[in-house]
Amino acid sequence: MKSDKIVPLDKIAAKSNALRRSGKKLVATNGCFDLLHVGHVRYLKAAGALGDIVIVGLNGDASVRELKGADRPINSANDRAEVLAALECVDLVTIFPEKRATTFIQMVQPAVYVKGGDYSVDTLDDEERALLEKIGARIEIVPLVKGYSTSRLLEEISRPKK
Repeated sequence: MKSDKIVPLDKIAAKSNALRRSGKKLVATNGCFDLLHVGHVRYLKAAGALGDIVIVGLNGDASVRELKGADRPINSANDRAEVLAALECVDLVTIFPEKRATTFIQMVQPAVYVKGGDYSVDTLDDEERALLEKIGARIEIVPLVKGYSTSRLLEEISRPKK
C-alpha cells in the first residue's frame, strides 16, 4: 500500500512551495528511521507542534549503510517511508540518496528544522547549518526519549535470552 504522503524527491520542492504559498509553516526533519519506536513517534509529534506541516527526509538505503554500517538498514527505504507516512503526525515523506540532508533542506526550505537531542546546533553538519541560516530556518533540538534507540533495540533482539 503506497501513500499520497510519499513524495518523490524531484517533486518535493514544488509541493513545499505550494504549501508555503498557502500560508503553511513547514517543519522539516530527517533521518534513517530504520526500526520505528516510541522515541521516534514522540520526536515526530514534538516536531509537529512547531508548525503546520511535517516533512520527513528519509535517508536512502545506501546512505543508511554509510552512516550506520553494512548490516543496516533493516527495512528498505520504501518500507520505512510507508511506515512513516502512516503516522498521523507526519504529513509528507521523501527519500533522499545522500548521506547529508543538504539537498533535501534546499528543496523544502522549511521555516523550522528539527533534530533530536543527540545533536546540538554546533554538531550539525556545517554545510546543512550554513544552508539553514541562509534560508532563515529556525533550528530546534528536541530532547531524546531516554532508553529508546534503534541500536539498542537491535542489541536487545540479538542478545541471548536466559
